[in-house]
Amino acid sequence: MKEMMTMIPTFEKALSLLEGRLLTYHEVVHTLKEYQLNQHLSELLERADKQPAILTKPTMCCQRCNNQVLDRFEQLTADKHYCLNCLNMGRILQGEYLYSLRERISNAPQKSASELLTWQGQLSAEQARAANDLINSLADPQHPHSIIAVTGAGKTEMIFPVIAKVLAAGGRVAIASPRIDVCRELYPRLQTAFAYTDSCLLYGGTDTPYDSVPLIVSTTHQLLRFAEAFDLLIVDEVDAFPYAGDESLHFAVKRAVKAEGKLVYLTATPDKTLEKAMRKKEITSTTLPARYHGFPLPEPVYYWLGDWRKAIRKQQNNSKLARLLKEFSQIQGVKLIFMPNIYLAECLFAWLQTLLPQQSLACVHSKDPDRKIKVQAVREGTVELLISTTILERGVTFTNCHVCIVGAESKLFSRAALVQMSGRVGRKQDFPTGTLIYAHEGVSLAMASARKQIKLMNQQARARGLIK
Repeated sequence: MKEMMTMIPTFEKALSLLEGRLLTYHEVVHTLKEYQLNQHLSELLERADKQPAILTKPTMCCQRCNNQVLDRFEQLTADKHYCLNCLNMGRILQGEYLYSLRERISNAPQKSASELLTWQGQLSAEQARAANDLINSLADPQHPHSIIAVTGAGKTEMIFPVIAKVLAAGGRVAIASPRIDVCRELYPRLQTAFAYTDSCLLYGGTDTPYDSVPLIVSTTHQLLRFAEAFDLLIVDEVDAFPYAGDESLHFAVKRAVKAEGKLVYLTATPDKTLEKAMRKKEITSTTLPARYHGFPLPEPVYYWLGDWRKAIRKQQNNSKLARLLKEFSQIQGVKLIFMPNIYLAECLFAWLQTLLPQQSLACVHSKDPDRKIKVQAVREGTVELLISTTILERGVTFTNCHVCIVGAESKLFSRAALVQMSGRVGRKQDFPTGTLIYAHEGVSLAMASARKQIKLMNQQARARGLIK
């Protein structure tokens, strides 16, 4: 009898690890191993719903990512194919199965929404308006709700009340973003805001195992492993790569929400797909054209460089670029220099080490394993000037920050990317202004469009009396 008593809780834990999930056999085994629950594998698989990993009729279809493009399948043997579209999540093979378990009804926590929310801050009137719109939108699960808010408007704080309400009702909440850096930035803030709530951070390569907790922060790719799991799913930076334009990730997001669950989108730069859906009333929305501190968005200054690539390549110390960066480096505060690609970023870094010997410099990009450490060094003040690709265009906030975008005319910089990079400036109430430079060889359509959008938001905010 004693043995039975000790077995029940561990099997309950094994069940919870599969609830709301969609996993391959190998993923189920790995998950159980992380919690030393291997002994429950057979029983768990018997309880689970299973479906073919890849359908072949009426057309070939991956059941994890919904890929139906034949060119995105690779043949392993005569009767086995695997999906290339979601291969980065682990190989999924024809003839294998995906396992899932519908979530059981959970009891509401003993704390109220106001007790669960341990954040001590105060929402501005505009933030409170958006927060109330989100709570009211819960009554309409058939239509997603979008928050269109300028960079630095305080979107994260706006979502706290609706998260608290869903958690207090016993629901599960996920906040997802396409960018790992954004997830890393969000997670500690949510931990502080919901100190009594167990939470989990999921992204590729993390050492932290998945746990069946009420609050999850995740990359959008990780949602490929969920099905009907969340009562509230908030997708932050919905217009960002790789989520924007990826039909599989859009499919995963919609599948991860329960039938009566709520889907929320957050962005400062809505793409054409989102704008079209809002016009057609398929998505309800709330727009905030001003930052929480009541100061206008910094507007970019154009600075013509001439052939800036040649200046970097030949390390021309008398070039316009050299003069600009010397002046820029003298500004007090955090200096961010954005570059179009990794190669140019690293070349500029090598040059600036000799051009600006007194400056503490660093360079980060998507392939840099130490970028988390370098970003923290900027926060701690040991790095004053940081060269970056668009990897830091979103979700990162520095105090007293200034931005120079070198090669702003590059085709690699979209309107949204330029607006997001610009949005690193003036985010803090103590430092609501700053230097913002679009350094270029010729003004592009994206540059003009980005500056127009920033000016338009400021005009709308002034017209509504939201700017001091």
